[in-house]
Amino acid sequence: MIRMEPTITVGIIDRTETITGVFRETVSVNGRYFPSGPFRAVADGENVVLSGERGGKPIVASSIRCRIPGGSPFVLRDVTIGVAFHWERTREQAFRGDLVLECRDGLLSAINEIPLEAYLESVVSSEMSPSAPPEFLKAHAVLSRSWLLAMLERKAGRLRESPERKADVAAGGDDAGIAEIRRWYGREDHEHFDVCADDHCQRYQGVGAVTEKAREAVVATRGLVLTWQGEICDARYSKCCGGRTERFESAWEEVPVPYIVSVADGPASIPVVSTEEEAERWIRSEPEACCRVRDPDILKTVLPDFDRETPDFFRWKVEYGREELQAILEEKSGLDFGDLLDLVPLERGPSGRIVRLRVEGSRRTVIVGKELEIRRWLSRSHLLSSAFIVEKHGLPSGLPERFVLRGAGWGHGVGFCQIGATAMAFRGFHAEEILARYFPGTSLTRLYD
Repeated sequence: MIRMEPTITVGIIDRTETITGVFRETVSVNGRYFPSGPFRAVADGENVVLSGERGGKPIVASSIRCRIPGGSPFVLRDVTIGVAFHWERTREQAFRGDLVLECRDGLLSAINEIPLEAYLESVVSSEMSPSAPPEFLKAHAVLSRSWLLAMLERKAGRLRESPERKADVAAGGDDAGIAEIRRWYGREDHEHFDVCADDHCQRYQGVGAVTEKAREAVVATRGLVLTWQGEICDARYSKCCGGRTERFESAWEEVPVPYIVSVADGPASIPVVSTEEEAERWIRSEPEACCRVRDPDILKTVLPDFDRETPDFFRWKVEYGREELQAILEEKSGLDFGDLLDLVPLERGPSGRIVRLRVEGSRRTVIVGKELEIRRWLSRSHLLSSAFIVEKHGLPSGLPERFVLRGAGWGHGVGFCQIGATAMAFRGFHAEEILARYFPGTSLTRLYD
């Protein structure tokens, strides 16, 4: 098990033709001095060509390491955040640590090397607003540290694997003979760096958003992780569970994780969803749950600006015309379903999230899973969650005219519910109590000082 703070590699920009930014101080680049000021890196075959706006001989190599003196931040322009989600945009961001520029297959990557604890200061500030309650920030620091170190343990072969899976299988039972596509995505599938800087792994948006409160939360929990029977916990989290969290195997491989089970997000008794009738009642209801937060003043305190563009996440509705949804399905799945006839949930997790969905068309019928692939197939970006019910509005011809999806929650719902945890902190719960709610049976263990 890891016993000292590691330095990690974070992919900030990946597979692009040009990278631009600014060095605020003179830097050491592959052992040579490089002037401060704007810089530009372009791909030339398998090499990076780094040049400065203030002149000097360009540096050419397949890998270029820029060592930044004295902790001065460097700036990268056109960093994409929210990749493929509805809030996707580009920003200029500043980072501490070293910058590594690499070229592979004629495309560039910008990689930040940084000590783990400094990385966490930015993660805690980027995932939620750093003005959130201190006990929430502490809980998130432990959570994010645990997930990252568990991932590094897996890469070193000391924990179970959780890679991307893609399966094309024949369905059984009443759906015998129907093709089934089942996919899920591991967070440790980056080959050339430890983690990316976006929602696929953990949000890491540089030093610009880091506040003293976030820094204090990381310092107060330095080296602390969640453990289960001596192993670092693979602690997952999402924005809003919708009232009940989801089990691990609904989103990833069919391996139950004893500390990631479905729990009620609040003091009230919230039932497990096990039938379509229960899913209908659940998703149309407004249960008393910690993550049922709609007060704009509270949301402004806990959510980053771009997340506040999604105000309706506890319960939500999306409407499509049939032809519009057919076009989305063909674009996202690569399959021609013909006229879309129906969307039929076949399997749900205890939070109501659909794990297997049958898509019925006039030309073909396919079963798709798991939850993230379902969300991708049914939206130009991603549905907020796969916890939804389907309403069809028909035409005299018998074909549906419109599909209305009514849903609950934001994200996969597995593990820690960020909105719910924030509400718990506002109500006076301590970090260890919040973590115990979402990861029952775990312990806090300090790996290093």
